[in-house]
Amino acid sequence: MSNSDRLESQASTSFYRDRSFWGLTISQLLGAFNDNMFKQLVLLLCLEKAHEVAQATDGEVSDWYQPIAMAIFATPWILFSGTSGYLADRISKRRIVVLCKSLEIVVMGCGLLAFLSGELWALLIVLFLMSMQSTVFGPSKFGILPEQFRDEDLPRINGIFQMTTFLAIIFGFASAGILKEALPGQEGLAWVSVLSIGIAIVGTGAACLVRPTPVAQPDLKLTWQAAGIDGDNWRLLQNNRFLLGVLLVSSLFWFVGGVVQASVNSMGKYDLHLSDDRIGILQACMGVGIAFGCVMSGRLSQNCVRFGVVRAGMFGMVVGFPALTAIAYFQPDAPALASETTIVAADSGHLLFDAATAEWLARGCLIWLGACAGFFAVPLQVALQSVPPQSQKGRMIGTMNLVNWIGILLSAAFYAIFELVRRKLNEQGLELNFATVFLALAVIAAIVVMIYKPDDIDLSEPAK
Repeated sequence: MSNSDRLESQASTSFYRDRSFWGLTISQLLGAFNDNMFKQLVLLLCLEKAHEVAQATDGEVSDWYQPIAMAIFATPWILFSGTSGYLADRISKRRIVVLCKSLEIVVMGCGLLAFLSGELWALLIVLFLMSMQSTVFGPSKFGILPEQFRDEDLPRINGIFQMTTFLAIIFGFASAGILKEALPGQEGLAWVSVLSIGIAIVGTGAACLVRPTPVAQPDLKLTWQAAGIDGDNWRLLQNNRFLLGVLLVSSLFWFVGGVVQASVNSMGKYDLHLSDDRIGILQACMGVGIAFGCVMSGRLSQNCVRFGVVRAGMFGMVVGFPALTAIAYFQPDAPALASETTIVAADSGHLLFDAATAEWLARGCLIWLGACAGFFAVPLQVALQSVPPQSQKGRMIGTMNLVNWIGILLSAAFYAIFELVRRKLNEQGLELNFATVFLALAVIAAIVVMIYKPDDIDLSEPAK
């Protein structure tokens, strides 16, 4: 049975009853959870390292280590996304999915050894390997969706897929802080790694449920262009400005996400004076919002890719980012007491509410921003899955990953530059906290709202 005949036979069957859908969803969810729990643990250890350096030099805390870790995590996506897209079109995507999940078990085992060593450089090496495994996984896990399901089902499927993915990302962050507090020291982190190995094993089993798919382009030749954007994709993007715009806006989304990721950690620790587990709760609040936004975006889209939903998400960010900055500014300056939920300000000149209120307001604001992110992400993902020809879908997803992670790498550079400027201005007597960076993100979001207005896509019509 051809792929088109098989998809037609599924027309009366809900994808909710398809074990392949759930196998792929579960394997992706668990993989994203593992990746981001490990990544957040490394980022929290980077913050500790920055604090240790500040104490040793008797200077102000400078958050340089987080951008370094972010850049290391982004590097494999930039170097190998193109090649991963080639592999997704040249080899069965299902085979790649199972292979990558198997490699995840090995990488998490290396993470166990790195935590036992207690060396930050060893953890950064594992972070690189983990990112490389995810790089190869990416084009196949997204490119296989249009091969296994009808185009008109893709908005809802991607809504669920993105919801579970982002939930895994955010709750991976949240779990990292909670587990780090509950299981302190090298031995505690080693037990977290054992948990990660178990999750990787379960994810590999779920991947085996994914239905086999034919090779998209078995005679595809590997060229030097595959390391970046191959000739077919270059020509497609040159002739299709719509796809080019989607790629650029998608990259912008991940640029913003990369900055927010590190900024929430720094804001929580140094502006709101929270412990690691409470920083984790902040990240989890964003996950709650993302879950809602992804599902609602899929429902609102129905059989269309509605870019009004994208612009609504960006407009919500324009409102939410300044609110988050204000919350961090108008709260107590004194550090939180370990045994207390609330604190008393120590001679703060801009205090509007106590620390407990500030923390709850930050949680609400992050739920809002998460929902806006969900509205933003799903339509872009569906557009990149549905518009390219069948023979180029894997490579286009690889191109998307490449461009997205260029955005994330730029976010690391942006965050590092912002930190440099913030410190210089503070030396001149200005009072800029870590959350000030959200104002810059609000400006970027406002520009996108004003200029990005593409036409919607009707997925019920045959692709042109």
